[in-house]
Amino acid sequence: MGRRLRRRDRGDAAGLADDGQVDDAGGDGGARQGPRGDDRLGRARLGHQRQLRRRRLELPQGTPGEGHRAGARRPGPAGRPVLPAQRQPVAGRVGDGVRFGILLDHQYAPGDDLGRRIGETVEYVQHIRDLGYDSVFGIHHYLSSLRTPQPLPLLSRLVDHSGTMQLGTGILILPLGHPVHWAEEIATIDQMSGGRFVLGIGSGYRDVEFTSFGIERRTRVSRMNEALSVMQQLWTGEPVHHEGKHFTLDGVRCSVLPMQRPHPPVWVGANGPTGIARIARQGLPWLAPSNVRRNWAVGNLADYREQRRAAGFDERDAVFPIHRDLCVADSAEAAFAVAGEQVKRSYGEYVQYGMDFFESQWDAIKEKALFFGSPDDITAKIQDFADAGYNHFVFRAQWLGLPIERSMEIVERFAREVMPRFRP
Repeated sequence: MGRRLRRRDRGDAAGLADDGQVDDAGGDGGARQGPRGDDRLGRARLGHQRQLRRRRLELPQGTPGEGHRAGARRPGPAGRPVLPAQRQPVAGRVGDGVRFGILLDHQYAPGDDLGRRIGETVEYVQHIRDLGYDSVFGIHHYLSSLRTPQPLPLLSRLVDHSGTMQLGTGILILPLGHPVHWAEEIATIDQMSGGRFVLGIGSGYRDVEFTSFGIERRTRVSRMNEALSVMQQLWTGEPVHHEGKHFTLDGVRCSVLPMQRPHPPVWVGANGPTGIARIARQGLPWLAPSNVRRNWAVGNLADYREQRRAAGFDERDAVFPIHRDLCVADSAEAAFAVAGEQVKRSYGEYVQYGMDFFESQWDAIKEKALFFGSPDDITAKIQDFADAGYNHFVFRAQWLGLPIERSMEIVERFAREVMPRFRP
C-alpha cells in the first residue's frame, strides 16, 4: 500500500462522515494522552425490549446456541425468531482485543416527532446494551437541515440505560465552544456515567456553523487544539493561567473534575494526512471516518502507527477506532434491499454542504466503504481491518427513513452471528 495509492484513493473517496470529521483535524496544541417515567414505543412493536431488560439477555460465547437446545431460536424484535450464532470464534488472530460500538444517527426529517424519536433512541440503546456492545456514541451539528438533538444532553439521558458501555461523542465540534464550557460539561457527564465517557472531537466543516458562531473557519484546527490543551489543564483541578491565540484564563479552577483521571479518553477525527500525522505526534487515537475506502483507511492507519511510534508512544492498550456503516442480511444484495436507499439518502444530505462526491462517486463508496453483506461477508471485512490494526469498530445502523425495527434487527443479527466469532 504505497503512499501514491493512498493519495489517489483520498482524492476519490475522502470527505466527511456524518460525525463531522473533515479536512485536517488534529494538531500540536493539545497535551499528550496518558494510558488509559422514559418515552416508549408501542407495546405491540417493541414489547420484547421489556422482556430483555427483565432477564438481561446473555449472548452465546464459544459454542453457538450454548445454553439452548441445538437449533433452538430465541425471540427477537416483535416476536421474530433470531438465528443463533453459526460459527466458532476466529481463533488465534484477533481474539477479544476487538470492541464493537454503535454510532447513534439522531438526525431526523424536518417536522418529525422528536419526543417519539428520543424514546426510540432510549429503546435502541437498551437493546444494544443487552446484546453486549461495548460503546455508544452521539453526533454533533448545529443549524442542520435535519432535526439533530445535541449529543451531551442526549447522552446524559442515556446514562441510566447504557449499562457498562462507554458513552461518547463521535464527534464533538470542539472549535464551536469555549474550553471552560466543554471541560465542565464533559466532566459532569463523566461523573454521571461513573467514568465511562469518551470524548471524540473534530474540527468541523460547515460554513453555516462557523459563520453563525462568529468564528473564522480557517482557525478551526488551531482553536480545537488550543481548546483541548486548556481543557486538559482545567481537568488537573489546579488554577489555570493561559493566554493563547484564542482563549485567555486568569487563574481559574474547574469546579467539576472528571471521574477518569487525568481525564476521559480523547479520540480525534481527521481525514487528511496532515491532521492524522499531528494526532500521531500527540499520541492520541485517530478516529477514522466511515465513508473512506478500504485501502485509504488501512494505508493511513499504517502511516499513523509508524508516526506514533516515532514520536515515542508504544501500543500497549492503544485504541485504533473506525466508523463504518453496517447492515447484516442474508447477502450483500439483501442488505442493500433493506437499507440501500436509506443510506444513500443520508449521505445525500451532505451534498448541500459541498460534499458533492457523495453523489458523483456513490457507486464506488457503496462498493468499497460500507459494511453491507452476509454474516460471513461482514466477518471477513472486520478481520481484514482488524489485521491492519483497527480494534474498535463503531457502526451506524440507522439512516433517514429506515424504521427503528430494521436497525434493531441489524444490530441483533450482528451480535448473534458475527460478534461471537471475535470473542472466544
